[in-house]
Amino acid sequence: MTATLLPPATAPQAHRDPNVRRWLAAYTSSMLGDNVYYLALSWAAVRAGTPAQAGFVMAASALPRAVLMLGGGVVADRLGPRRVVIGSDAVRCAAVLAVAALLFLTRPGLWPLALLALVFGAVDAVFMPAVGALPARLTEKGQLARVQGMRGLAIRFSSVVGAPLGGLGVAVGGAAAAFALAGLLIAVSVPLLLSVRVRDLPKEDTPGAAGTVWSDLRAGLRHIRRHRVLAPLMLAIALGDLGFVGPLNVGLTLLADRRGWGASGMGWVLAGFGIGAGAASLLLTVRGRLPRAGLVTGCACTAGSVAVGALGFVPTLAAAVGTALFVGLLTGLSGALCGALLQTHSDPACLGRVTAVSSLISLGLTPLSMPVAAAAIGTWGLGPVYAVSAAVCGLGGLVALVVPALRRAELPG
Repeated sequence: MTATLLPPATAPQAHRDPNVRRWLAAYTSSMLGDNVYYLALSWAAVRAGTPAQAGFVMAASALPRAVLMLGGGVVADRLGPRRVVIGSDAVRCAAVLAVAALLFLTRPGLWPLALLALVFGAVDAVFMPAVGALPARLTEKGQLARVQGMRGLAIRFSSVVGAPLGGLGVAVGGAAAAFALAGLLIAVSVPLLLSVRVRDLPKEDTPGAAGTVWSDLRAGLRHIRRHRVLAPLMLAIALGDLGFVGPLNVGLTLLADRRGWGASGMGWVLAGFGIGAGAASLLLTVRGRLPRAGLVTGCACTAGSVAVGALGFVPTLAAAVGTALFVGLLTGLSGALCGALLQTHSDPACLGRVTAVSSLISLGLTPLSMPVAAAAIGTWGLGPVYAVSAAVCGLGGLVALVVPALRRAELPG
């Protein structure tokens, strides 16, 4: 597939660029399809098997995604992120629609659902690094922070709208209809992506850039390890996510239960977090660039860790919603800035591999903290676990503040 190249002229602001808007529409449609797919998968698995079997199906995608993620970064760098994203969406669409057709015609049990989850996990391993590397091919470096904000808005929109859409599909025609809807939403992204123009990026002198898969992977890891900004930034991301994931997932469920807020109360707290994170994304979309990005990242992450810790001690639902709003605003801002710094400071030839490492940290390793957090809450209670989690999250902000190269890191103007 031959990509259409952008001319070298200065690109317009990202939110006014029709090319970026087409990419954003494709990305939003794909994320909507993902949200509908996960709801359909969970519903179909629960209906077809025991709770334990349903849990296995839901977790089946995690292993291939984690094992293949770093190799997926190499694939994205070698083939180009646009080509990989288009191919990934086409495969995911075909797989989901095939299962939808199977469910319409018969009742096959759990095996096609488990197979679909495995396929999704394997495809995600190349899809996620390519998605992270693609924005740098669409616009100039000075617009990447704005693109990160737009991407954050798309994620928030998809999470809010996707679940009701999936529920509507299940209500109208069962899991088969929901899977069909998910496949059609993913399918919409393919022609949009085919119309997106990409630019060739200048490739710096990257060792192993044209070697074997293993040598390419080692070259990417070496690029991160030796980089004055990327190495501490990866550590900051790992610590921030490790301290954040437990309290805002399993911890929040237990908090709502023990405070007597119920499922509706937990929904309000999550809504507060979503509003705050959406506001952070909107800020970057409008402003496009924040000066002293490294310093702001460290300060936002540190302040956000205090809000994370406070969430475990708030006595009322209203206070929890307000605290969650600040958590979303501060961690959303630091997360978006981390993404923009990764993209602007990475060697363009290694961007898929850099994204693969950050995705593996955020989606493959830090979720392992959730069962640990649940067990710790059962042993020591909510307050101590939230405090420790906040301290770990705060260490991520501290890394950004004490490492000079990261603290002084800027986004291109």
